[in-house]
Amino acid sequence: MSEKKTSPIKYFVSGGFGGVCTVITGHPFDTIKVRLQTMPKPAPGEQPLYTGTVDCVKKTVQKEGLRGLYKGMGAPIAGVAPIFALSFFGFGVGKRLQQRTPEEKLTLPQLFAAGAFSGIFTTIIMAPGERIKCLLQVQQAGTGPAKYSGPVDVVKQLYKEGGMRSIYKGSVATLLRDVPASGMYFMTYDWLQRVLTPEGQDANKIGLLSTIFAGGMAGVANWLVGMPADVLKSRLQTAPEGMYPNGVRDVFRSLMKEEGVTALYKGCAPVMLRAFPANAACFMGFEFCMKFLNFVAPSL
Repeated sequence: MSEKKTSPIKYFVSGGFGGVCTVITGHPFDTIKVRLQTMPKPAPGEQPLYTGTVDCVKKTVQKEGLRGLYKGMGAPIAGVAPIFALSFFGFGVGKRLQQRTPEEKLTLPQLFAAGAFSGIFTTIIMAPGERIKCLLQVQQAGTGPAKYSGPVDVVKQLYKEGGMRSIYKGSVATLLRDVPASGMYFMTYDWLQRVLTPEGQDANKIGLLSTIFAGGMAGVANWLVGMPADVLKSRLQTAPEGMYPNGVRDVFRSLMKEEGVTALYKGCAPVMLRAFPANAACFMGFEFCMKFLNFVAPSL
């Protein structure tokens, strides 16, 4: 991504387009991740609901068809354009705040700080979107009547149960995930762009394969950092009201006591399977849209 000043409008449109590419590519993996993270602990002598990623995919498709893998996609699709627009815009603002000149190259810690700053921007949209998505994803066919008919119904019921506080449940956990994870995300992408750019060449003109690799690895780095907080967030956002009165702290204590530290990486396999293609698609979409906008509206 260019160090030169970029129009906020172009950042908004390009980030939103990249986000749509991410959701379409990665949502099935996200559904599996949430189901693995939130499945009930089996009683002594009982088999777990899912033995792993492949088993979860098989059972989901058998019971609900391929559409089951796309449950809850309405919420992230509806919110993804402003979320990614704010994320990329926030990264740009974070860079600008640290630059003495628009062309100055930032150090890796500075890039991390700019990325972490972008994570704060997105929480106001991300937290309720994640809450809606997770509640729809954990609904499974064959386990009785569905509580929610869709994203709008989730919002209505949550508001009736606990107002805006219920809709925004898990906001702190979302921040704990997105601030450090976003720092790693953008820092890794910019760093790999520099590494993959031949001497004397513009980093914005690296080839398609290099963009795919840099974007994919940025996604992997993001989730290596963000996974534990994501598990806590999923548990908190899908729990019955009142189960964790002290929020993410209670979730953490309960998880450590009952399942141990390895539970913080539950659902890691589908996340990592998703991370590379989904984020490669994101940055490909972003770079393509930015180049298109620069071509059709160079002065914007």
